[in-house]
Amino acid sequence: MQNRKKPLFWLLRDWRLYLMLIIPVAWYIMFCYKPMVGVIIAFQKFSLVKGMAGSTWAGLENFEFVMNLRDFPLALKNTLWLNFLGLIMGFPVPIILAIMLNEIRNKGVKRVSQTLLYLPHFLSWIIIGGMVLKIFAPTTGVVNASLLKSGLIKENVPFLTDGPTWQITYTIVGVWQNMGWGTILYLSAITGINMELFEAAKIDGANKIQQIWHVTLPGIRSTIAVLLILNVGQMMNISFDRPYILGNTLVQDYSDVLSTFVYRTGITNAKFDRATAIGLFQSVVGLIMITGANFVTKKLGEDGIW
Repeated sequence: MQNRKKPLFWLLRDWRLYLMLIIPVAWYIMFCYKPMVGVIIAFQKFSLVKGMAGSTWAGLENFEFVMNLRDFPLALKNTLWLNFLGLIMGFPVPIILAIMLNEIRNKGVKRVSQTLLYLPHFLSWIIIGGMVLKIFAPTTGVVNASLLKSGLIKENVPFLTDGPTWQITYTIVGVWQNMGWGTILYLSAITGINMELFEAAKIDGANKIQQIWHVTLPGIRSTIAVLLILNVGQMMNISFDRPYILGNTLVQDYSDVLSTFVYRTGITNAKFDRATAIGLFQSVVGLIMITGANFVTKKLGEDGIW
């Protein structure tokens, strides 16, 4: 019994598992932790020739320069607004889909439905961008042509050329692309609920809606809380490919976000110190937001993520 308390005992017994663990640990060290050293570039007048060791110290000069640019407040506002729209419109969808899939009793229909919902997640945004252009194009798009033919509209809807309308289109496309993948987590949480709770609800006379409200939703409440915290923490981060591919010059004031702003002002001009400063700013604000969301969640009685 005393040997079992020693780390060497567990190492010798489960050495195969520890050996397999080397691969993910090495990946995280190489690609997640080692690049953190590059954060120092944000505080330097970085030169590719001199490198980090030879570049001069600039303090907060890069942060001041970037935040005083005319386009920075606009990119920050668009980032927060688009992520907020995605959170409001997209967060409930996987929950609803998971509940609907869980109620399907035909296994064949359930498998096909799950596959069709998951498929968009694996499509490149290049492919999705081409599909969006064909479907929502102002004059030749399938949606406008169908609406005009049915008489529901009298003129084309500028899905891709009007700023506010583009933001709604952008959000809807994002929800469609991600909803199936998010459903996996909620569906797993639902299958973990004790079936005796549903049987007890039936005996008490609860209909299907009442069972969902009083059994299913409370059963996945902790999962919803954790994923909500993580989504709030991502409010400052936005992918580059999606707004860059779906955007155009007509809606640049509405589609320019921090990732495209970094690409335009930092990467294309080889100003890596300024690009790093923006990235560090995003990370710090994101950490503050996720910490605040976790604090509020724990105050409301949930477990949170730490």
